[in-house]
Amino acid sequence: MSARRRLLVVDDIEANRDGLSRLLELKGYKVSTAESGVAALAQLDAAACDLVLLDVEMPGMSGFEVLAQVRERWSPTELPVIMVTARRGGADVVEAFRLGANDYVTKPIDFPVVLARIGTHLAHKQAIESLRESEERYALALQGANDGLWDWNLLTNQVHWSARWKSMLGYADGDVGTSPDEWFERIHPDDRQAVRAGLDSHLSGQDQYFESEHRMLHRGGAYRWVRCRGAAVRGVDGAARRVAGSLSDVTDAKVFDALTGLPNRFLFVDLLDHAIRRTQRRQDPMFALMMLGFDGLATIADSLGPAVADRLLVAVAQRLKMGLRSTDVVSPDAPGITVARLGGEEFTILLDEVADVDAALRVAERLRASLEAPFEIDAQRLFTSARVGVTVSTNGHTTAEQILRDAATALNRSRAVGGSPCEIFDPAMRARAVARLQLENDLRKAVVDQAFEVFYQPIVEVGSGRIVAFEALARWRHPERGLVGPLEFIALAEETGLIMPIGHAVLRAGCRQLAAWQQTFGPAAPDAVCVNVSSRQFLDAGLAGTIEDVLASTGLDAASLKLEVTESAFIGDVDAARATVERLQRIGVEWSLDDFGTGYSSLSHLHRLQLDTVKVDRSFVRRMGEGDEGLEMVRAIVALGHNLGMDVVAEGVETEAQLTALRALGCQFCQGYLFSRPVDADAAGLLIASQPMFAAVV
Repeated sequence: MSARRRLLVVDDIEANRDGLSRLLELKGYKVSTAESGVAALAQLDAAACDLVLLDVEMPGMSGFEVLAQVRERWSPTELPVIMVTARRGGADVVEAFRLGANDYVTKPIDFPVVLARIGTHLAHKQAIESLRESEERYALALQGANDGLWDWNLLTNQVHWSARWKSMLGYADGDVGTSPDEWFERIHPDDRQAVRAGLDSHLSGQDQYFESEHRMLHRGGAYRWVRCRGAAVRGVDGAARRVAGSLSDVTDAKVFDALTGLPNRFLFVDLLDHAIRRTQRRQDPMFALMMLGFDGLATIADSLGPAVADRLLVAVAQRLKMGLRSTDVVSPDAPGITVARLGGEEFTILLDEVADVDAALRVAERLRASLEAPFEIDAQRLFTSARVGVTVSTNGHTTAEQILRDAATALNRSRAVGGSPCEIFDPAMRARAVARLQLENDLRKAVVDQAFEVFYQPIVEVGSGRIVAFEALARWRHPERGLVGPLEFIALAEETGLIMPIGHAVLRAGCRQLAAWQQTFGPAAPDAVCVNVSSRQFLDAGLAGTIEDVLASTGLDAASLKLEVTESAFIGDVDAARATVERLQRIGVEWSLDDFGTGYSSLSHLHRLQLDTVKVDRSFVRRMGEGDEGLEMVRAIVALGHNLGMDVVAEGVETEAQLTALRALGCQFCQGYLFSRPVDADAAGLLIASQPMFAAVV
């Protein structure tokens, strides 16, 4: 297959294009290259292509812009696109998938990995093409297929149904009349309008063929999924005279997961609805729903390829079924146990009869424990772990979606910090989930409305009492709750990505304000403004460029800006962190390590990054008066900072006793309520004007 497939490599760096294209040609692919997005689009218009390897960062037209135009012309199946990026994870990957990328690889390129991903997507493309050809052949051989046939004379409004059409729905040859209502009245009420709309669109000439997948009522009382296809016969005036087609039973394909063979969401939701109705009607014993989420599957897919991840999912499904056969909750062969795959990494289990909540939790714990043993996939030992959310029928559910929602809420609680591996749903969880959703909605509106203000807390030089800097801190002006502090929204902003516009707004406001103070107060103005940079911002490869733009637009000298990051921000990729730090240090921007001692960094990381300032976390300052341990911790951090040539700032200073101890330890700078709470810009200006007041404190 590869010898006949043509690839397009798009990269603005010639060495990257040539190196990758030579390797791919050695594997039998026909490779073309393009040095820009414009050239790539021109090549795609001029000649057919089977797959594109597209660099994200290119001058002029970025890879994202090229991808957006490609998706306007070709679907992901028609033309797979693999994005090539130097960034690992983060917003770029999310944006690529949102725009329709099939996959991504990171630089430096691991050639066996990219070769495997190319092969996977081309194989999928080939399978789709083969399926389409097969379906076309099927249409030509319709008369010989084992499907139900129908022929509707639109002039007489009479329909002929084949014997197979009737038997598929459980009827004998003489049980069904010739009216079109024999079809429409058996269609599920939720599908009826869509079927009529599709048929009308075809009869009016808008669509070349009629095709619909919908549910039809079987004589036994259950609904079956069918695929109905048809084509109209038209007169010389173009008006439809008759329409004929076929009916296929696709229930198994529709309600069973193709990968694992387990029931899928369609079937599982139906089974849940039946369980709810039985419980309401007959007061049957309670049933339980378990939702399982897995850790590590995404990493396996990224590192070993989607095919390996798929085989792992199959193995997980088999182990779940085996684990349920050994349960003592119900009979091993009882139809009351259903394992389903709802999609992706999400599995659910329905236990139709459980004695109590504790019994359901015992099953959940047993299944979770069984999944901790390694899986042997392609001669490799792979590990994954599961978390489980559990809910039971006594919570008053009336629909399947309600019980699925509650199980998902319990699963999310399990995944949260401090959550148990198995969590049972309680109404308080729902209340927290609703409150979080409301907070997120309010926060998104606040970003649009620019409802954030910047408050400033002074950093004071211990020796002189002078305000040497202000830390810029975000505050949210909520229309109903008033001023909201960062503890209530920063973590959510980080999780949702809203921290990016919020952080940018704080950065711009802080730089603009310090520039204004420098004009007003001259030499008495603070030397710097300190702005927090979140982990998500720090991972953004465009951070340095953004800061340079803000400095240029506000007129603030780079030496007057100090950026604060926490330890966790640079743990993932120290080399990338160092590059960002050094680029901004070269123009004069300083860096401060915030909350030192509370995260996960090592001393080697601290030395390699060569930051300018270390901040002693308030938790250590608070414990200074509680015994020698707290004092010695602060002494060690101060000494470490000085040995590395770093300034030291103590946070959370609230008492004169703490200040006296810090002065004795040689800490140069302090910040805390002893000097001032965070205040708005006007109040901060008054502090600058009256700062000799701090001389009495120090």
